[in-house]
Amino acid sequence: MTQDLQLTCSDCGQEFTFSSEDQAFFQERGYSSPKRCKPCRQAKKNEQQGGGGGGGGGYYRSEPQGTTVTCSGCGKQTTVPFEPRGDRPVYCQDCYKSKKKDSGNRGAGGGGRRYSR
Repeated sequence: MTQDLQLTCSDCGQEFTFSSEDQAFFQERGYSSPKRCKPCRQAKKNEQQGGGGGGGGGYYRSEPQGTTVTCSGCGKQTTVPFEPRGDRPVYCQDCYKSKKKDSGNRGAGGGGRRYSR
């Protein structure tokens, strides 16, 4: 049986214990010794899954990401989940919904295609 090892995390520089049980687990699966402590490994995993997907099958994002902008409709500060290009107006959620509702009620000749039977 192997002994516990003291390793140094490549991210935070703290020492962590690589237990004999963990060593057996890693060896059984053909993994090399970890370079990061458990908290840093988890943080790295969350960072990689943040874009949507990852290996777990579930969607996880540690913090909502977005860009703070000024609404082109009402002028209040809001956060949008994308990086604005600058060539199009950006709206807060309320103004966007209002604008979308208004554009949807134009009728058959107002630019949107609506078919009624």
